[in-house]
Amino acid sequence: MVATVFWDHRGILLTEFMAPGTTLTSEVYCETLNKLQRSIQNKWCMMLTKGIFLLHDNVRPHTTACTNTLIKLFNWEIFDRRPCSPDLVPSNYHLFTKMVWLATQRFHTNDRLMDGVNNWPHNLAPFFDEGLQKLVSCYDKCLNVDGNYVKK
Repeated sequence: MVATVFWDHRGILLTEFMAPGTTLTSEVYCETLNKLQRSIQNKWCMMLTKGIFLLHDNVRPHTTACTNTLIKLFNWEIFDRRPCSPDLVPSNYHLFTKMVWLATQRFHTNDRLMDGVNNWPHNLAPFFDEGLQKLVSCYDKCLNVDGNYVKK
């Protein structure tokens, strides 16, 4: 099972699970972005979602014309990063390090796994804010070396 997690400085915005055997296509990703847009509107009390910066990698479904058109429709901006900059992927260096508890669990069904993943991030707001601050610091380092790889 693959999970896609979107978060901001307050916490998780959306966790989307792909059923085993599902292929990530631009259509599937656009459906997820539509869910994310609704989630942002609900979480931010129906405020306008302009000023959103989306950080995602450059895999094909994230860069298609369909995906880019939808992102422009939402008035979101893409947070650019170099393709080979793993230190600029906050989920890799920040979010997933807090999920080590998952390795000690045994889930007998996909539903229980999804419940476990959905329930773990409660009351972690300072954690999410800290992760975005680390991203700013790492991004600044990357810009200062002309986009070359920066070790944490």
